Amino acid sequence: MIDDLEYNTEREHLIIPEYGRHLQKMINHAKTRETKEERNKLAKAIISVMGNLQPHLRDVPDFQHKLWDQLFIMANFELDADSPYEMPSKEELASRPDPLNYPQNHPKYRFYGNNIKTMIDVARTWETGEMKEALTYTIANHMKKCYLNWNKDSVEDTVIFEHLFELSDGEIDLRNSEEDLSDSSSLLRTKSKYSSKGGKKPKKKYSSNRKRY
Repeated sequence: MIDDLEYNTEREHLIIPEYGRHLQKMINHAKTRETKEERNKLAKAIISVMGNLQPHLRDVPDFQHKLWDQLFIMANFELDADSPYEMPSKEELASRPDPLNYPQNHPKYRFYGNNIKTMIDVARTWETGEMKEALTYTIANHMKKCYLNWNKDSVEDTVIFEHLFELSDGEIDLRNSEEDLSDSSSLLRTKSKYSSKGGKKPKKKYSSNRKRY
């Protein structure tokens, strides 16, 4: 009996371990059937078992399509059976996704972030009017807040206006504006840890008369 023992390291590699070894044996058995009618019958039975083993997939769109794809993957694409969906190719499964295009720009004022430059570019495309003016001052206030988060000291509005003029390639000019931005203290104001009217919750006092068990 000791000689008949099997260890997982000596057994066949499981392509999708979540389904277990018995299902893999069922698929290997279906691959050996001579008639296509019998293979189709076994394939449908295996799909039914797979659905019962993965009930959480029932909420996934194209639930049956996913199961059939997994069936052919576990069969190493060697199961000749009729599927209601197109069988995936081995090359498609092994292909690597295209690399992501990460932003390679290195802004001069990193403390503003990349989103500020995107907002400025959008504002440049708007027609002159109240909406563009409101957006421009909103961007300037946000730039001031970002600057203060990076440097806690106060900053003059002229510095923000100069940076905005530079980042917009000279198209947004507030340097001669008579309107002031929001006060630094209001931009850096943080909420209290407890928002209740009574302020912070009082700490419970430790009672020395507490019973010990």
